[in-house]
Parts: sequence; structure tokens; C-alpha cells
Amino acid sequence: MNRGMKNTCVLLVDDDSTFRRVMASELTRRGYGVVAVASGSEALDQASQVDPDVTLLDLRLVDMDGIEVLRRLRERNPSAAVVVLTGHGTIDTAIRAIRLGAYDYLEKPCPIAKLEIAIQKTCEHGRLVKRQRVLEDGYAAPNVAPGLVGASPAFLKLMENVARIARTGGTTLVLGETGVGKEVVATLLHAQSARSEAAFVVVDCAALHEELLQSEIFGHERGAFTGASRLKHGLFEVANGGTIFLDEVGDISPDVQAKLLRVLETGRFRRLGGTEEIAVDVRVVAATNRDLRGAISRGHFREDLFYRLTTFIVEIPPLRERPEDVRLLVEHFTGQLNLRFSLSKRIGDEAMDALLRHAWPGNVRELIHVLEQVVVLSNSDVIGFEDLPTAVRGTAVTSAVPASDRVPTLREVQRRHILWVLDKAEGNRAQAARLLGTSERTFYRLLEKYRRDMLKDGPPAKAPASSPES
Repeated sequence: MNRGMKNTCVLLVDDDSTFRRVMASELTRRGYGVVAVASGSEALDQASQVDPDVTLLDLRLVDMDGIEVLRRLRERNPSAAVVVLTGHGTIDTAIRAIRLGAYDYLEKPCPIAKLEIAIQKTCEHGRLVKRQRVLEDGYAAPNVAPGLVGASPAFLKLMENVARIARTGGTTLVLGETGVGKEVVATLLHAQSARSEAAFVVVDCAALHEELLQSEIFGHERGAFTGASRLKHGLFEVANGGTIFLDEVGDISPDVQAKLLRVLETGRFRRLGGTEEIAVDVRVVAATNRDLRGAISRGHFREDLFYRLTTFIVEIPPLRERPEDVRLLVEHFTGQLNLRFSLSKRIGDEAMDALLRHAWPGNVRELIHVLEQVVVLSNSDVIGFEDLPTAVRGTAVTSAVPASDRVPTLREVQRRHILWVLDKAEGNRAQAARLLGTSERTFYRLLEKYRRDMLKDGPPAKAPASSPES
């Protein structure tokens, strides 16, 4: 017996008691799970209860027409796998059933071997359909509109620009600090474009080593390098007709930059180890929190690639520049967390005031992390000031000024936060990166940058007693 059929459930619908009994017995003997019924009403009832892998449906039933049963089965479950059973003189009806979504039809009486082959083919077809749906869902842009919340002039201007740029289909560079929601905006650019029904593919350029990144983006031929045991299609191929989002594009190497430039200029590329050119129609949306113009002046980023990526530029303002949106975001994400964890918590007035005063150096991502902590860990349905992390209670904008009255720069605040998180992770850089919600490669780069600052300027002043705690 085919091992794949071992757990297959078959719903057999036929009003011929002898045929039904014999077929049910034979299929059971071959390892199938069989539910046998004599009428259309029983078939509809059992289909909703057992969710069969295959339904064998006689077109002539005592209580209703088999075509009507098929129509109702497909209305309830568009992917229902149905094989119709038809007697002599009803071939036209069987063809009609195929048009309504039946996978196959068999003339009665039919040998058990032929029936089993039809079941196996129908199951295999069903698995392929489900696999295709999973793959399509995996590369489909989620509905991000509910997560984009704001009423400030800066936010409304951002949404207006995104809507206009989305319709053009042009290459777009999304700029903004860590945590502002660059991927969310990129997703919205895709969702509001003419390509919205096609794939949306995300590539984290900072998380992958150069050779692996090239393999992911462009694919490779079998034998292209050690370990390349089979052909791999690149993500540009997967995104064909849709959008590819290159996150942290400022981190890619000069070699990858050159190949990316060629794709943008010609719409063609070669897989690693390949000689054949592959043509694709892909919209490129890229993002970075780096200063690309500075990288160009230092020779780290190609100027021609920069201009190719910046047909349109979307700049996302940091949360501290749109404080009017903080309350709306707090209320929105608190509601989302309540739904996720089946809770009914709300933010108290004192806690809300502290959230409104906080500088949010980690932007919306930091806000979400803070809310998740307090919603899950607080003991009361009303979240109070004392439930907030010390980072929020004690380092609001108004309390971030040291005794000297000198306002620390954003770079200094970020440096202190990076080093504090590393300390809380007991020196484990991978864990610190996860706590910050960034890739290890990006965290290492930030850490080295701030360590160089310390060597040049000396260590930062000791954090006050209100330094962040988890």
C-alpha cells in the first residue's frame, strides 16, 4: 500500500447498499479510513464533521441530486477533493460535475484498483494545492493597514506619500531609524500597488554572509560551491511579477552591490555558477538606517546604485518627532495584546503620562516591547506607573537631562542603551541582539561603532539610578 495513503479518510456517498458495503470493506482492508453514507444530507453532515481527504460521490441519490451535493460541498470548502461516480448514460452530468470542481469521475461498476488509483491521484492533487497555497501565503504581503496608526501631520503626510508612490511601481528607498517600521511601510507600498496579488519577498541583507546572501537573492546552480548539491532558485525569481524588499541594503558588500545594480538596470541576472541570463520583472523596495551618502563619500557604497535605488525616497519620522501618535499607538497595541492573551487590561493615567514623556529611542518597536511586558506581567487590570520598566519611568525626555543641564545626544543615549542591554545579557551578543529586535550582524556593527566612540571620547558617564531595567 502507498504509505502516503495510510491515514487517508474517504467519504463514500452511494445509495446502492451492496456497492457501498463492498467498496467500504475493500477500502478499509487496504488501510483507508472510510465513512459510508447513503444520502446527500448525510454526506453534507459527515463532511463537516470528519473533513475527508477525498469524497466519492454518486451522482444519483435518493434525497437530492449529486450535483447539488457537490455544489454545497465546494461552497463550504472550495478545496474539497471530490471524485464523482456515475452510471451509464450520465457522462454529460459527470462532465458538468468536473466543471463545478470535481477532480475526476469514474463509471460504475468500477474495479477497486481503479478506484484506489483515483483516490491516490486526488489526494496528491490536494496536497499540491495546499502546498501552493502555503507558499503563496508565505510570500504574500500581510494586511498591515491596521498596524499603521497615527494622526499627527507627519504621519498623515507619510501615508499620503506612500499611497502616491505605491501606484507608480518605481524603485523606492525607505529611510528611518531602527524600529520605526520600515518593513511595514515597504509592505504597504506593495499592498497598495498594482502588484499586490503577486509575491512580496523580504531579504534581511544584514543577517546573511556575502556568499549566502548572493545565493539567497540570485540562486545558484548545482555544484556552484561546496555544498551546492542542487539547483536553487533565487528570491528575485520567486518575486517575479511582485516586489522584493531588501532590508538593510546599506550593509551589502561591493560585489553584491554590483550585481544588484545590474538587475536594476537590465532586469537580468545569472545564478551563482550559471551562464544563462534570467529575466525578471520585479519592483525593488530597499531600506536602511545608515547614512548612504556618507557611505558613498567613504567609498563603501556605490553612488550609481544609490541613484538607482532612489527613484523615490520615503523618510519615516522617528516617534519622538510625532508625539501626538504615542497615545493612539499605546491604545491600539494594548488592545491587540489583550486579544492575543485573552486579557482586559488598560493603561492608567500616570502610566500613560510616563509613556507620553518617554523619548522612545527604539521607536515603535520599543513601544511594542514595553507594552508586551507590562500587559503580561502586571497584576492589575489597570497598568500603573510602577508597572512600567525603569527605562520608561525614569528616562523620559524631561528627566534625561543630567545635572550639568547638557542634553545628551541621541548617539549617546543609543550607546548607553546598547551597552546596558549587553550587560543584561551577561555579555551574550546573540541574546542582546534578540532583546533589541535586530540581527546579530547589525548589533555587532553598532557595538563596534560605540566601542570606537569610547576609545576616542572615554567611557560614557555612569547611568543614573533610573537606568533601564527589564
